[in-house]
Amino acid sequence: MEMMPFMMLVGGAGAVLLLLVLAFSGPSAQRAQARRLTSLRARHSDVENVVEAQMARRISAARANRMDGYASQFLPRPAELKKRLAKTGKPWTVGQYGLATLGIIVVVAGLGWLKGLPILLALLVGVMLGAGIPHFAVGFFIKRRVAQFTTKLPDAIELLVRGLRSGLPITETIGVVGSEMKGPVGVEFRTVTDKMKIGRTMDAALQDTADRLGTPEFQFFVISIAIQRETGGNLAETLANLATVLRMRGQMKLKIKAMSSESKASAYIIGSLPFIVFGMIWMINSSYMQTFFIDQRLMVAGGGGLCWMGIGAFIMAKMINFEI
Repeated sequence: MEMMPFMMLVGGAGAVLLLLVLAFSGPSAQRAQARRLTSLRARHSDVENVVEAQMARRISAARANRMDGYASQFLPRPAELKKRLAKTGKPWTVGQYGLATLGIIVVVAGLGWLKGLPILLALLVGVMLGAGIPHFAVGFFIKRRVAQFTTKLPDAIELLVRGLRSGLPITETIGVVGSEMKGPVGVEFRTVTDKMKIGRTMDAALQDTADRLGTPEFQFFVISIAIQRETGGNLAETLANLATVLRMRGQMKLKIKAMSSESKASAYIIGSLPFIVFGMIWMINSSYMQTFFIDQRLMVAGGGGLCWMGIGAFIMAKMINFEI
């Protein structure tokens, strides 16, 4: 029992000495070296990943540029085609458009030749579909994106008006609209903000976007801001009136679309009926329909019928096309 206090004193002193040694000895050199090696490997791997990603992007960009160069030699008006592809909002290039056109021509011409069509006729059908399908597909995506942009533009202008009335400057309000709005409207306003960040003036950035979109609604917006900056006035009130006008314009377009839908349906049915009947008879008796491309009288009659159908379709399109 008398040894117990002495043992406790010795044990406490040893524990204190051990803690002092651990405190002043610092971290283990081997562990520190291992940690440094691990961090170096991690940084080195991150750098390698970044470099590999940059190299992959540069290689893909170089391949895309080569494809665009090859396609530009054969496609008509490549500059205008590049602008149309940019309007779709898709990451499509002129080279990809050319590859799609060539692929459709080869596939359609080959299938037509295997089905018994003359080689020249199969090639003609392939060229027509190869040139038409990508063109109409790009036009469809442009029209859909422009429609989405036009529908949401009044909401974006009203958000802009609320920001102006709360005391924010026009440049910051445009940035708020770009971050808050979804879809094409947000993308285009963010593009305007990015251009202003790199030194472009607001008027120039807005005009570039208006030229790329080609919509009268956004052109009205750009003109309103430009006039107000030159003459002064209440910009919030002007933009609020513009939003009301754009909503009424959209309602008028919907009314016209509803009133002309019956005429459009009739035109589509009447215009497609001869081609549907021709295809059905070709599937039933192809040898009978092949004389249509041999007899000169039938060829002249078919060409005349196509011309008259084209004239009728043009007249009907003009009758149901209203400028607002």
